[in-house]
Amino acid sequence: MLYAQVVLPLAQPMYTFSLDEGLAVEVGDAVVVQFGSSRYYTGIVWSISSTVPDYPRIKPILRKLYSRPLVSPEARRMWEWMADYYMCTVGEVMRMALPSLAKPSASSLAELDERSIEPPMEGYVALAEELRTEEALATYVERHARRAPRRTQLMDSIAAMALECRSDDGFVPRRLVDASAEQLADLRKRELIVVERRPVVRGGGDDRFLLPELSEAQQRALQTIRAAHAEERVALLHGVTGSGKTEIYIHLIAEQLRLGGDVLMLVPEVVITSQLIERLERIFDGRTTTYHSHLTALRRGQTFLRLALSGGGELIVGVRSSLFLPLRSGAIVSVDEEHDPSYKQSDMQPRYNARDVAVMMGKIYGAHVVLGSATPALESYVNALAGKYAYVELTERWGEAVLPEVVVSDTLRAVKRGERKTHFNFDLLRLIRRSLDDAKQTILFQNRRGYAPYIQCRTCGYSPRCPHCNVTLTEHRTTRRMECHYCGYTMERPSVCPNCQTQDIKTMGFGTEKVVEEIARLFPEAHVERLDGDTSTSERAFKNIVKRFESGQTDILVGTQIITKGFDFGGVTTVGILNADNLLSTPDFRASERAFQLMMQVAGRAGRRHDRGSVVIQTSQPKHPVIQHVASGDYHAMARTELAERKAFGYPPYAHLIRLLLRHEDYEVLRYASHTLADELCRRFGARVMGPVSAAVEMLRGEHRSEIMLKIESGASMSRARQLLSQALKVVGDNPKYKGVKINVDVDAS
Repeated sequence: MLYAQVVLPLAQPMYTFSLDEGLAVEVGDAVVVQFGSSRYYTGIVWSISSTVPDYPRIKPILRKLYSRPLVSPEARRMWEWMADYYMCTVGEVMRMALPSLAKPSASSLAELDERSIEPPMEGYVALAEELRTEEALATYVERHARRAPRRTQLMDSIAAMALECRSDDGFVPRRLVDASAEQLADLRKRELIVVERRPVVRGGGDDRFLLPELSEAQQRALQTIRAAHAEERVALLHGVTGSGKTEIYIHLIAEQLRLGGDVLMLVPEVVITSQLIERLERIFDGRTTTYHSHLTALRRGQTFLRLALSGGGELIVGVRSSLFLPLRSGAIVSVDEEHDPSYKQSDMQPRYNARDVAVMMGKIYGAHVVLGSATPALESYVNALAGKYAYVELTERWGEAVLPEVVVSDTLRAVKRGERKTHFNFDLLRLIRRSLDDAKQTILFQNRRGYAPYIQCRTCGYSPRCPHCNVTLTEHRTTRRMECHYCGYTMERPSVCPNCQTQDIKTMGFGTEKVVEEIARLFPEAHVERLDGDTSTSERAFKNIVKRFESGQTDILVGTQIITKGFDFGGVTTVGILNADNLLSTPDFRASERAFQLMMQVAGRAGRRHDRGSVVIQTSQPKHPVIQHVASGDYHAMARTELAERKAFGYPPYAHLIRLLLRHEDYEVLRYASHTLADELCRRFGARVMGPVSAAVEMLRGEHRSEIMLKIESGASMSRARQLLSQALKVVGDNPKYKGVKINVDVDAS
């Protein structure tokens, strides 16, 4: 009797199940098991042994789901590394890695069968086996050409298609055969052809790609990246906005596809990078697959199964979850806009950073890794300076485009001099007017959606707050409601203060809704649109807004962070950053770095063609170092300043941060649990422990929250740190007084 260790998609250890004789199961196979009294799960076989487990009762594996192993040896190694590094179970990695329909679960086998899916299939056609040699086919055609010219011509065509497709067994996809269903049915009836259904294969086909020409600077960068990959090193491609990083990616992709390999291209958000994806699909026709959360569960499941069971030789463009898709060894993995915070998974375990996992994939899969950004994360930059990564820099824009002129506009000075209307300084209004007169376009960036961040009674100071979260409600004028952007709670906007019964309630601050209202009043002839989380509620709505702006129908586009990512609009000559102070005031050690990245990225939308663009930064702190670095476009100066501070205070990249978030509905239980855990940590880590303190959002969805931070200096053993942390967590977890306290562990917290 054999026994299998099986991983289930749960926050549980592996469990052992027996293997009946006659059930051929391999390591990596997806199998169906019963867990508990009435629940059936899909699990992954992790190991097989003949050693009899020391358990009173061993349940059997009920069935095998797919013809081939679903999880490769490389993927299993990656799952194990992620579980160890990010302090979770392999089952939690599996839960995130496999799409829901590839790992069906149910309360009965019949229900599980209903939820199961198969990889997408398509028809294949081949000549009958006895006609597949050149001599046999020639003899048949010679004998029947006069009486059945169409039939013999079609058979000749199938044979030629098999040669063109380099088919080993003579089968070609039905979609490539120029024949009606009736014609093929006739050949099949005469036993002249064989028809089969096989899993869809996307790789292969024409590799004569129409590639963009590279400048001399781009050619040098491409050669440096190739040299780095030959040395099995990660390449950091640091190119200013509009320098042509995408063209370099395209050449690397083409080289890999011609070799029959896989390419995984990570982007922060697929919907936002729709322009890039459309371009890639035009160049690599039939070889591009997208993978993201906006796809249906069926499409995601079928894509995963197709790649696992029959994939290879294609370009996959997707968000961070695409890292878990099956790849062949020796692939290329590129991470575009590698600095972007959306690469960090923060909602559930494993709380991984896709950039860091991509680098580890390079080691496990033997893949070539490229990290690209106009404003690299400081962690990546330090790795490049230390020689761990190859550093490739593009300092000029591609073609005739030049970097925009940056104007720092002092809001306090503008108010004193009367050079300001509502939320716009005259510096910005003059440039908007010039763009409109020249039939050019403007982008206005305000990193708050809604009409106003909050409202307040000027008599007593009352502001409506969310009853479930310790935050003020945001006013949305289009819906005439106050909304919580954390839990979704809404209420009507009060016209009378419920505290003092006065009507002296005013909006405080401004969001994108208010910007649209005011700019439309100042420039009534302009067509103004808004792009944020409220207007881009679907992929279709998002694309329609982008399409209208791209075609020139929209003159002024107002948006949040969405407008900073991946867009290439040729008509934009003016960009306004309306409230830079808001970006600089975040209580986070990364605030300056992220403010610089955001402002540089949005500034990069201006002047990407022949006309030089202008960027206006409105701020009350014109001498702030970050503002000065953005104005000069000097990333290296920003990095030097920030790294000096990080080193002095022991923050990443000179230390690892582990954030522990504790949650409970009872504040007193949470408080005692937090202090108990902090005491246990102090016994093991000493002064490396910070906290407990209340979380930035102290209450969320009815739960009180507190945080403890561990700061582990670079050079110390992270493996040992995780071991000691696990011991401390067990002390709190085993204490019945703290039952129900949830503790989230975030390694390399952002």
